[in-house]
Amino acid sequence: MSLTQKDKAAVKALWAKISKGADAIGADALARMLVVYPQTKTYFTHWTDLKAGSAPVTKHGQKIMGGVAQAVAKIDDLSNGLLELSELHAFQLRVDPANFKILAHCLLVVISSMYPNDFTPEAHVAFDKFLSNVALALSEKYR
Repeated sequence: MSLTQKDKAAVKALWAKISKGADAIGADALARMLVVYPQTKTYFTHWTDLKAGSAPVTKHGQKIMGGVAQAVAKIDDLSNGLLELSELHAFQLRVDPANFKILAHCLLVVISSMYPNDFTPEAHVAFDKFLSNVALALSEKYR
């Protein structure tokens, strides 16, 4: 599903409002994913603490949101813009690409709860489409 110029503008506008809290969003979304979808814990067995607020969860949440920031910056060409992340997750980390959609859903839940006034129906639709396209771009090297 392609992003229209209106979608891209809505994503960039929402990102401008929420990016200051990106680290908290990433940590909360990752913690939520690990609790609600316990099968995703298999990729983090080397962490000693998988609880919300733990150092590994917080640090990886920051990495995730760094990837989202990169995607916002490369919104016009996500496949090429996220090529290195796609290769990393496909060839080295071997993450099931279905998990990208799960994390995208968790990000939407956290953003909506942390920024209810900014997460309008229009922003929701645009950001959902954007995260779907990010998940697709990250899955590119699996084919």
